[in-house]
Amino acid sequence: MSSHPTEPREKALKVNLDPRFYGTFAEIGAGQEVVRWFFLAGGAAGTIAKSISAYDMQVSDAIYGACRRYVCRERLEAMLTYEQRLNLERLASRRGDNTQFFAFADTVSARSFRGNNECHGWMGVEFQTVPGGPSHRILVHVRMLDHENSAQQEALGIVGVNLIYGACFLHAEPDRLVQSLLDGLSTNRIEIDLIDFSGQEFRHVDNRVMSLRLVQLGLTGAAMFSATGQVLQPSEVLYKRPVLVERGRFRPVTYVNLDLASAALRAFEAQGDVEPGETISIMEITMRHLRAEGDVDLHDFLSRADVLATTGHTVMISDFAEYYRLAAYLFRYTPRPIGLAMGATNLRDIFDEATYAALDGGILESFGRLFKNNLKLFVYPFMEPRTKRLLTVDTLDVPPALRQLYGYLIERECIVQLNDVNHAYLDIHSHDVLRKIGRDSNEWEAMVPPEVAAAIKTRGLFGYG
Repeated sequence: MSSHPTEPREKALKVNLDPRFYGTFAEIGAGQEVVRWFFLAGGAAGTIAKSISAYDMQVSDAIYGACRRYVCRERLEAMLTYEQRLNLERLASRRGDNTQFFAFADTVSARSFRGNNECHGWMGVEFQTVPGGPSHRILVHVRMLDHENSAQQEALGIVGVNLIYGACFLHAEPDRLVQSLLDGLSTNRIEIDLIDFSGQEFRHVDNRVMSLRLVQLGLTGAAMFSATGQVLQPSEVLYKRPVLVERGRFRPVTYVNLDLASAALRAFEAQGDVEPGETISIMEITMRHLRAEGDVDLHDFLSRADVLATTGHTVMISDFAEYYRLAAYLFRYTPRPIGLAMGATNLRDIFDEATYAALDGGILESFGRLFKNNLKLFVYPFMEPRTKRLLTVDTLDVPPALRQLYGYLIERECIVQLNDVNHAYLDIHSHDVLRKIGRDSNEWEAMVPPEVAAAIKTRGLFGYG
C-alpha cells in the first residue's frame, strides 16, 4: 500500500508539485481557506489557474445564476459546472493533452458575528482522472463544530485540502478517500453527513454504502438516502417538517413493518398539529442492528436497503443506539411534532434502567431528553409466539419502581397505543421469514408485500436461491 501524507501542507504541496493537476478554486463564505493552503505550501503556480471569492450575493448571482439559497447543493453544483467549463474552454487547447483539470468550490456559512446561525457548508470538486477525459464529481456537506469563527475556517480549509488530495490521488479507492477526509482533524471539529460520488469512474460506487461508511467511521451520527438511492442532506430533509421514524432490522421488510408505519402515520396525523401529506416518514437502521452478528456485512446491508426501497420510504442509518439520542438529533432540525413508531417489545426495552447506566441521571435523565418538545411513542401490539399473549401498552410488565412514571407518560399521551392495526399480521416475525427464505419453501412470500418478495427473488437477497 502506497503511503500518503496526512498533514494539509504536505498534501497541498504534493498536489502543487504534480504537473498533471491544474484548476480553479471558487469559495463563498468563510474566506478562501482551502486555496490558502496551496499558496502557503509553495509551488502554487503549477496548480492554481484561478482563485475567486464571489462573496457578494449579486456578484455571485451574476456569475453562477440566481439561487433561492446561497449555502445549498444547487449553488455548489452551479459553481462546479461553471468553473470546470471555463477551465476546458480557456485551457484545454493549450495544455489539455497532459493536464487533468479540476474545479474546487465551496459555499459556507461559518459562525456569524452574532453567533446564532447554523455553521455548515457544501464543498465539492469536479475533476478529470485522465487528460482529456470526462469529469467526475465528489460532493460533501459539512457541519463545523468549533465555537470560534477562526477555528471553523481552519477546519474547513483542512477538509477542502483532504478532498482535493483525495480526488487527485485516491479516487480509485473511495473507502480510503472517505477515511482521509478527517486527516488532521477530529470528529469534535467537523461532521460530514453527506458524500456523493458521480461520474464514469465511480459507476461501481454505491453512495448508500458511502453513507454507511460516514456513520461507521464516526464522521456523522446519521446519514440518509431516498428510496431511489440518492443520498440526502438530513437538515434539508428534516427542516421544519413533522417527522415519524420507525426503527427496525428490516431483515426483510414484512407486512408488520408496513402496517406499523401506516397505523402510526394515521395516529400521528390525527393529533391535529400535522396536515395530511406533510410528514416525512423514515425507516431507521442503527449501526447496532447492522453489527448484531459482528462486523457490518455490506451485502446484508444492501439487501435491507433494496427491500426498503421497494416500499418508497426514506432510509436513515444512525449510530444512536438509545432513543433519546435519536430524539436529540431530530430536535436539532425541526420544532414540529416528532413521533417514534415501535413494537411493544421495544417499549419494554426503553424501560430497562440498565440501558442508562452511563447517564448521571439514569432513566429519568433519558426520559427528560426523550419526551421534551411533545415527542410521542406510537406502540404496535406484539403477539408472543408461544403463549399467544398480546403485549400492548396496557399489558406491558414495567418494573414496580417505574409504574407511576409509566402511568404518567400514558396519561400525558407521550405513549400512544396503536389499535387501528391488522391483527392478521401479528403472527409474522422477521426471523421466521428470514429462516424460511433460506429453505426450499415459498411460505415466506405470504408474509411480505409482493414488491418485497419480487425484489428478494429477482436479486437473490437474504440468501434466496
